Amino acid sequence: MNCILKQNESSWDAMAESWFGTTALPVYGCYIPTEEQLQLFPDLHGKKVMDFGCGSGHSLRWCAEQGAKELWGLDLSGKQIAIAQKFLTENGLHPHLIHSAMEAEYELPQNYFDVVFSIYAIGWTTDLAAAIRNMAGCLKTGGHLIFSWDHPLMRCLDAEQERLIFTGSYLADEAFSYIQRGQPVTVQNWRLSTYINTLADAGFTVERLIEESDKSCLDRAAEFSSGYYTPWKASKIPLSFVIKARKL
Repeated sequence: MNCILKQNESSWDAMAESWFGTTALPVYGCYIPTEEQLQLFPDLHGKKVMDFGCGSGHSLRWCAEQGAKELWGLDLSGKQIAIAQKFLTENGLHPHLIHSAMEAEYELPQNYFDVVFSIYAIGWTTDLAAAIRNMAGCLKTGGHLIFSWDHPLMRCLDAEQERLIFTGSYLADEAFSYIQRGQPVTVQNWRLSTYINTLADAGFTVERLIEESDKSCLDRAAEFSSGYYTPWKASKIPLSFVIKARKL
C-alpha cells in the first residue's frame, strides 16, 4: 500500500464516525439531482450489487430497500467496514464487506454483479485505471457501473467578490492534499475526459454523464459565499457529476 493510501486509511479510521450516513443513495453529491430524479439505476429486485467505497453502508441499505438480493461492499477504512457491518446487521441485512483499497488486488467474484456503484468515493483511489478494471472484472457483461464525485472544475475555481476566478489548471490530472475534520487527506482530481477514456479502455460505454445543479437550487436566489460547496457556486457550475456506464 502506498503512502497516500496509508495516510488516507488512517485518517478515515479517525473520522469515520463523524461521516455516518452522509452522501449516500439516493443522494449522489452536492446540489446535484438525486437518484429519485435521475433514475439511473435499473430495477434492483433480485439483483447483486457491489459498492466501491461503501462507507457506513447506507447506500447498500438503500439498495436492499429497492429489492437487491446480494449486498457487497469494500472500503479503504477498517473502521468504516466495522461501522457498516454493524449498521447493516442491525437493519436485518447480511452484507459481504471487504477491507481494501479500490485499486488493490483482491478476490472478488468475476462477471458476477448486476450493478457496481461508487457514491462520492472514486477520488480516493490513487490508481483510477486499476480501480475501473476491478469494477469491470466483477461486473456482468451488460451490467452497469454508476459513480459520482466532485466535478473536476471545482479544484480549478475560487469564489471571490461574487465572481468565479480560475486559480488552477483543468489540463492536469493531479492529486491534492488538505486537512479534513482535523485529519490529513489526499484525493485525486481527474478531468472528465480521463474518466471517460479510462472507462472505454476497460470495456465500458458511457450511457449518461450528469453535470448539472439541482433545479431547486437554481430556482432560488442564493447569496454569495466563498465556501467550497455553496448554493451560490452551484448556481454557476456543477459541483458534482455522475457517470453511468455499461460493460460491453
